[in-house]
Amino acid sequence: MDTTTESILTRDEMESRRLLAAQDLQRGLTQSQVARKFGVSRTTASRWYRSLTGRGVESLRKRRAPGRPSRLSTVQLAGAAEVYRLGARAAGFETDRWTTARFAEAIFVRFGVRYDPDHVGRIMHRLGLRERNRQKSRVTTVAYPQFLPEVTSGAA
Repeated sequence: MDTTTESILTRDEMESRRLLAAQDLQRGLTQSQVARKFGVSRTTASRWYRSLTGRGVESLRKRRAPGRPSRLSTVQLAGAAEVYRLGARAAGFETDRWTTARFAEAIFVRFGVRYDPDHVGRIMHRLGLRERNRQKSRVTTVAYPQFLPEVTSGAA
């Protein structure tokens, strides 16, 4: 396995990596060697080792993802994406511009599920409907002439 991870691994890939690491740990590789081989920190390799010795290989298998399940089903999410693609005007708004508040309202009207506009932004991103553009606020510098140093011409 490559020592560096270029992309984000799926849950199945992470489980596979842990199980392969467990085999190497059982064969006698050190935690540092396992960490280097699988491109993880020594802390992670140590955690895997503790889990392996304490609770066995099953403790390294994937578990259900934590967090609240979506209130919209997969079919409803696909329907929400379709509502978005048809445009805000088709959803009953005056202009064709989507905002998170408008999209939240359209989801509520169509599916009866109310979401906070901030969360709707995450749903839009997850569905590939928009990219996150987190721009840092730009600080503009204002120069006040009375505080600028005087520039004199000629040699000193």
